[in-house]
Amino acid sequence: MSTRRILATSGGLVAGPVQRSARLGKMLLDALSLTGATRPRVCLLETASGDDAAMYALLYEAFNVAGCDVSELKLFPQPSANPEERLLGADLVWVGGGSVANLLALWRLHGVDIAMRAAWEHGVILGGVSAGSLCWHVGGTTDSFGPTLRPVTDGLGILPYANGVHYDSEAQRRPLLHQLMAEKTLPGVAYATDDHVGIWYEGTDATRVVADLNYAAFIGPAAYVVTRDGDEIVERRVGVGENF
Repeated sequence: MSTRRILATSGGLVAGPVQRSARLGKMLLDALSLTGATRPRVCLLETASGDDAAMYALLYEAFNVAGCDVSELKLFPQPSANPEERLLGADLVWVGGGSVANLLALWRLHGVDIAMRAAWEHGVILGGVSAGSLCWHVGGTTDSFGPTLRPVTDGLGILPYANGVHYDSEAQRRPLLHQLMAEKTLPGVAYATDDHVGIWYEGTDATRVVADLNYAAFIGPAAYVVTRDGDEIVERRVGVGENF
């Protein structure tokens, strides 16, 4: 059976050689190597940004420079391909950021949710940033509804945990995640990432922490395991390069 992998991140890209360009960070380059393909087939989904053309252009260039064959699955104004055929035909799927609430609604409307699970079960690597990280989990905190963060609780649930993104850069993220876990609005286990950090899951187990750049494990951005222990919320930092 193929290994089922998800890379859930608050990053993925680094600055490119000229203004308004980007390149793949180290963790995405490593994800491409895990596909085992000489020229990996990558499918992009920018549903959460309303299929923003500028983001597709940025990502197409970044993945092409990395030696990939790139396609996309757009949902505006209608699906650009059969979701299951397009996703199962990829080695890696990358989901961009934006509104996770809109993403989940549209994916369910068009059957992308079912196709994503089928792709995961067949060994296609699933990955994404922000909304593209939250979506694989049960839920987390989101700005989908406005500048004040609110819970999202209807994620795909492929990973049976809560998820926190942009943990070090947006002040509302950490306290609201803790509050929602304490209130049992979210599951009793959550995994969170600072900007430019990602978490690998094999099956449904979190395995290791990775990043866009070579950060030292003991300083700088990291990932976190957050658990509900009775009436307390306990948080454990896991540095870049460390295993859970």
